[in-house]
Amino acid sequence: MAYIKEVRQLVGHRPLILTSASGALVNDAGEALLQERADTGDWSFPGGYMEFGESFTQTLVREFKEDAGLDVAPVRLIGMFDHDFYTYPNGDRVQPVNAFYLVRQVNSATAMPKPSETVRLEYFALDQPAPRFFNQQHAEQWAALRKMVRQGED
Repeated sequence: MAYIKEVRQLVGHRPLILTSASGALVNDAGEALLQERADTGDWSFPGGYMEFGESFTQTLVREFKEDAGLDVAPVRLIGMFDHDFYTYPNGDRVQPVNAFYLVRQVNSATAMPKPSETVRLEYFALDQPAPRFFNQQHAEQWAALRKMVRQGED
């Protein structure tokens, strides 16, 4: 977040295009791990904004560890999501360009998620209605994940 904070100091609340990565960890019961966000109380896939010099996959691994306390590795890119716009409660406007991955947990080690970002983690069944998502982009990712799992592409 240091990079984004520096940029925001320069541009204020002007709209920004920001790159991000997020991931779907699906358990054996066909449930996807979601985080309840500390900033809005809505649900989202673990992930976040890229720092300068990172790749999408490096961002994914770092952000998943921060948001969920888990070490993951990307399995495959589910899709790129780039047509959503969001205004944060403080007035910051963004167009997030997100690389959304299916991930696998690489070890059994767990850490505490950052409390400034995650209230709690919960698995949600993909064959049930989705929870209230943080933004439209996460709802579209949920739909893409459900479609992929239904088609047996994981």
